[in-house]
Amino acid sequence: MSQPIRFYYQGAVREVTSAAPTQTVLQHLREDLHCTGTKEGCAEGDCGACTVVIGSLQDGQVELKAVNSCIQLTPTLDGKALFTVEDLQQADGTLHPVQQAMVECHGSQCGFCTPGFVMSLWGMYLKQEGRPSRCQVDDALSGNLCRCTGYRPIIDAAMRMGELPRVEFDREALAAALLPLQCGAMATYSAAGRHFHAPRTLDELLAVRAQYPAATLLAGSTDIGLWVTKQMRELGDIIYLAHVAELKSVTSADGMLHIGAGVTLEDAYRALAEHYPQQLTEMWQRFASLPIRNAGTLGGNVANGSPIGDSMPWLIALGAQVVLRSAAGERVLPLEELYLAYQKKDMQPDEIVASVRVPLPRADVVFRTYKLAKRFDQDISAVCAAFAFSLDGGIVTGARIAFGGMAATPKRAAAAEASLNGKPWTEANLLAAMALLATDYAPLSDMRASSAYRMKAAQNLLKRFWYETRQDAPLAANAVNAFALRA
Repeated sequence: MSQPIRFYYQGAVREVTSAAPTQTVLQHLREDLHCTGTKEGCAEGDCGACTVVIGSLQDGQVELKAVNSCIQLTPTLDGKALFTVEDLQQADGTLHPVQQAMVECHGSQCGFCTPGFVMSLWGMYLKQEGRPSRCQVDDALSGNLCRCTGYRPIIDAAMRMGELPRVEFDREALAAALLPLQCGAMATYSAAGRHFHAPRTLDELLAVRAQYPAATLLAGSTDIGLWVTKQMRELGDIIYLAHVAELKSVTSADGMLHIGAGVTLEDAYRALAEHYPQQLTEMWQRFASLPIRNAGTLGGNVANGSPIGDSMPWLIALGAQVVLRSAAGERVLPLEELYLAYQKKDMQPDEIVASVRVPLPRADVVFRTYKLAKRFDQDISAVCAAFAFSLDGGIVTGARIAFGGMAATPKRAAAAEASLNGKPWTEANLLAAMALLATDYAPLSDMRASSAYRMKAAQNLLKRFWYETRQDAPLAANAVNAFALRA
């Protein structure tokens, strides 16, 4: 039996019974609810015009996050609260401080992107008090593009909003409104001949996966959403992972950080950056945008296995493992062995990615990761490089080199690694390894970079790693771009 989608919006519980499982939240807002403040710009989660804030209950506490409504599917709203630009005006008709600041600072130009900026700023406003730092503002607005190129007054508004009289958000009231919408067992929504399964436990997930091995697994929808909006693909039945509590834990054991497949990218990178602050802070900030990191998951990133994904190179370089689960049991693979060919993985039809295990820092391992892209924020890498070397008295005892954007899968540089292992970490041996990268990879040319550029960039990034980690490097202990440190 199909269960309705129930969510909280504009002070009331809404029920959806007939929308297609692949209808986006943006489509539901504009076409069904006739709330047109939220705009469609790109329909792929890049421009931020469609930004909304989603509220959910996590361990009894309200969690509020800005996301892109153009790639989120309507059934994912079940049990949650939806906030749009229409919600910000106060009961007495006055503007919210975010809106008032935009007016005072002339932050709206043509106005099309303004609702998305306002919602991203509101998402930041909910998390802090007082005047934010410029770094915090840039991060909060990393997913919003202004066609009029007028970012300065918007940034001014972000600074100004914290100076205006504070308007508190009643989280307790929202928690009380959401509590009756929570399901204790798997819910299934059916419409247009398709089924949307939302298990609540790992056992339910594995059972429904065994029953429907061809169903699409959906986590953050940051990639699958584009299958719908850009490729017009039919997804068939869908299994939604975001309600499974066992997939949302982050624990430390046996020298590894265990990150559940349902942990968001924002939370996963935050946990990882606590252990690798110099190495992963910049990657955290430059990975997509905040709304994408709020929705997407590290497990989904790994399961997708894009050859240009930014997480896989450094995970592979560190020696990360992926935990696969099915109703039949569990198996653990080194991450690099998961990827067999382009979009082909060593996974059985009924298996899921349950977690990722990331080795914690070791005194004998030097680690760096670098991203080359045309923009600092929210851009796909032309080349993503990662290096993790075990060094003993200047001798390379274990070289791990991995690149994204250089092959059909994220891939280690076997020949270059072999040439370095057991040898001194010297310039002569570096140059030999740089030359061997041409035997490890045959990169393609596309809109982001030519094959020749990718190869030269990869070789130069290895040289950069040597400059930062050679024994006589003055900054070897803490070589890091200072601008990457988050406020």
